[in-house]
Amino acid sequence: MNYLRVLDIVEGTSVDGPGLRTSIYLAGCAHHCQGCHNPESWDFNGGNEMDDDRLMEVIAYNDFNVTFSGGDPMGQPEALARLCRRIKAELGKTIWVYTGYRWEQIIGREPFQAVLDTIDVLVDSPFILSRRDTTLRFRGSDNQRIIDVPSSLEAGEIVEMKMWDV
Repeated sequence: MNYLRVLDIVEGTSVDGPGLRTSIYLAGCAHHCQGCHNPESWDFNGGNEMDDDRLMEVIAYNDFNVTFSGGDPMGQPEALARLCRRIKAELGKTIWVYTGYRWEQIIGREPFQAVLDTIDVLVDSPFILSRRDTTLRFRGSDNQRIIDVPSSLEAGEIVEMKMWDV
């Protein structure tokens, strides 16, 4: 079956990327960051199984761009890549993904690369409590980067988004 383990879906949020978005929070995280705002998301068996067709219905109904957060969506990379391909092909939405992995840990490594090949923005790196900064947009600590994925893949190096671009 084609499904993801989903903790929550927030329809019409503006905190997980620019504009109104459908944010899908996935279960499971191996990073266990100190000060995590969502430690209940760490359990890979948490949440509920939701099949791709149902998730596509929710995304299409809301007609917003999409953000995947969690937990860590990269804990379910094959399923995430599959759904992201459908979102792009059938709905043409922009996709943001939040992960505790650094770009350098996942670039060129399957199954993570399959996700990178389908998304627009990756907010990378673990949350670090001592570097928490509540003035930052779309991230919790100043070590996290907002990466323009297609530009980075084309350039062969990280291209960070400028805040005036988002």
